[in-house]
Amino acid sequence: MDQRSPVHATHLTTRSQSVIESLRSAVLSGEFAPGERLHEVPLTQRLTVSRTPVRAALQALASEGLLDYAPNRGYTVRQFPLSEVIGAYEVRSVLEGLAARLAAERGLTEADRVVLEKSLQDGDNLLSGRALSQQDRPSYSAINVSFHETIHAAAGSRILGQMIQLCLQVPISSPRNVVAFEDRDVRRRHDDHHRIFEAIVGREPWRAEMLMRDHVGSVKASLIRSLSSTIDVHLTSQR
Repeated sequence: MDQRSPVHATHLTTRSQSVIESLRSAVLSGEFAPGERLHEVPLTQRLTVSRTPVRAALQALASEGLLDYAPNRGYTVRQFPLSEVIGAYEVRSVLEGLAARLAAERGLTEADRVVLEKSLQDGDNLLSGRALSQQDRPSYSAINVSFHETIHAAAGSRILGQMIQLCLQVPISSPRNVVAFEDRDVRRRHDDHHRIFEAIVGREPWRAEMLMRDHVGSVKASLIRSLSSTIDVHLTSQR
């Protein structure tokens, strides 16, 4: 029988989640090269934790699709052809635009409106008066996921939701995995969120759709710039 107290169990869960978020952030920010093998021991030293939460984090990121796993080789950073990433974003822009239009046509429930307003307020607070740091990536990721997933649900279409999930099987295209995390880009995206929300609440379907499509397109552009920069950095370091 497990004799651990609820407080101890909560501490372990929080620490494990913190390790997952730290490793996810490092992968998404390009600290590891595509195809690079991740070894448990150096990661335990880097994160100052035991091997157990590191192993759990590697397994979690592999299940998300950010890492590949092979027997006798372990975990490596997954490589995504740029054309595959671009394609996922282009399809996602159309689908999410449709979700925003349907949400505006149907109108938001009070519960959905509260969630969206909270995500906007949380974003305002995060961006208030200071530049973002890498430590803010998990917080912004949670805000971003809340905003987009609430609109997906508010569209009220099961088929559309399933199609969006197919797009997100390329995990770099997921709202959770914020690759391009430059302060200027994030502020623009959050401003987009405000405008999209206003269009949905104002029952302006076509405006909501165009704003969302433009929003996802701008994320794609900043992602391409970020990935290209990361590739150049890794190539330079190998010379």
